[in-house]
Amino acid sequence: MATEKEAILVDEQQLSPAATEPVPFSVFTLLQKRWVLFLTGFAGFFSPLSSFIFYPAIVPMASNLGVTVGLINLAITTYMVVSGVIPAILGNAADNVGRRPVYITALFIYFAANIGLAVQNNYAALLVLRSVQSAGIAGTISLGYGIISDIATPSERGSYVGLFNLGPNVAPPLGPVIGGVIAAKLGWRWIFWFLAIFAGACLLMILLTLPETARNIVGNGSVPATGMNRTLLSVLCPGWRGGEDRAARGIRKKVRLVTFLNPLPSLRLLLELDLFILLLCNGIYYAVGACVQTSLSSLFIQVYGYGELQAGLVYIPFGVGGLVSSYVWGKFLDFEYARVARTHGYDPEETKKKLVDDFPIESARLRSILYLAVVTAAGTAGYGWTIQKHVAQHVAAPLAIQAVLGFTLAAGFVTFGTLATDLNPERSSTAAASSNILRASLAAGGTAALQPIIDAVGAGWCFTIFGLLVAACGPILIFQIRIGPKWRKLRRISETEDENASGQGEGMG
Repeated sequence: MATEKEAILVDEQQLSPAATEPVPFSVFTLLQKRWVLFLTGFAGFFSPLSSFIFYPAIVPMASNLGVTVGLINLAITTYMVVSGVIPAILGNAADNVGRRPVYITALFIYFAANIGLAVQNNYAALLVLRSVQSAGIAGTISLGYGIISDIATPSERGSYVGLFNLGPNVAPPLGPVIGGVIAAKLGWRWIFWFLAIFAGACLLMILLTLPETARNIVGNGSVPATGMNRTLLSVLCPGWRGGEDRAARGIRKKVRLVTFLNPLPSLRLLLELDLFILLLCNGIYYAVGACVQTSLSSLFIQVYGYGELQAGLVYIPFGVGGLVSSYVWGKFLDFEYARVARTHGYDPEETKKKLVDDFPIESARLRSILYLAVVTAAGTAGYGWTIQKHVAQHVAAPLAIQAVLGFTLAAGFVTFGTLATDLNPERSSTAAASSNILRASLAAGGTAALQPIIDAVGAGWCFTIFGLLVAACGPILIFQIRIGPKWRKLRRISETEDENASGQGEGMG
């Protein structure tokens, strides 16, 4: 008799042992994968955009609601705090019940919160609705990493992460400009109407066309999706199923029980030493980037006498550097992966499909980022001193450094995100949510301490301190490269023992 575990778990099994045709990692076509990346990148675009588009409206919003700028800034802190907690819940949910239901729920909450923010008239409603807004959109980036692990093999994962990050990375330079123009021309409420309109369009596209990719739901894409995991277009037009009516090539789906939302898996991942090191460095990079960007408008207004709209434009060099890096560095990671495979004598075809045992994935992903860590640390300190010393009384020097920092910080995000996905292919959304817990916490602390540090020691020493934090990631990552393979092996042995013990326990029952 089949055990209860066999009845509730989704398992990937061969339909015909005699079949000679190899089972592809994913049956989604290249065009479908690109469309999925566009939709996930579009959804991920709103998470940072909601922060950066808010900045130009702080002063008029405070005046309109009759509160201080400090109280409006509290809404920013609240947004960051919520964004660190919610992905831990949504990431685990997406790894269990599928990507589509979580995407749809999250975007609907975000859409409704923006409408509420556009029509509210008091500070309490602003604070509550900003928290709801963050709760709705904060998890979309971790969901994107989950989808990448579903459809991309390790050999192409770097490029996919890079392309996906184009969405979140385009928000920092565009957000302040869009927010400044809307606040100046239409009023601050139209910032939230703008977000509601575009989020609604994104939600509609996801409802209609985003296929379910979770491998525990649809396998490699061969298993037909049902319920909310099925696209609305396939329901309205049965003749167009978007790949959901493919014959199951080597995959069979069993019944799965819906699991409850649970943040604990994301917290447990932080107890794994190699993962904690990786996510800590990612958090430091993110916090430093957040502090650099948070300081831009206020420092340029103070030092160079810029207006609000001009202060929004200074974000463009950083954003352009980040966009270029997301695309270029992702491809470079794929090149590095293939090069390391050849150097160590691994079968290229085998390593393309999956991460084989003992493959030095930490070295393949992290070796090159060590050099950029030096550039990032120097650039962070240099940015502070060029501002403090008013280099050449011109903005060219700090803006050039901004472009370099945009490139190197984005390269770090692509690298850390790709490796976290490599190490957690079956729980990639959960791993991304773990990353979000650390980076949101560090960013909230960093931005809260930013102005007091600048007031106490000046911008030069302030960003020298942040640069030293980035530099400290170098030796930490070298340690990660050395202990990573051993820690992965121990984790694999532990997981195998747990599975065997669980199977024996159920069998005795």
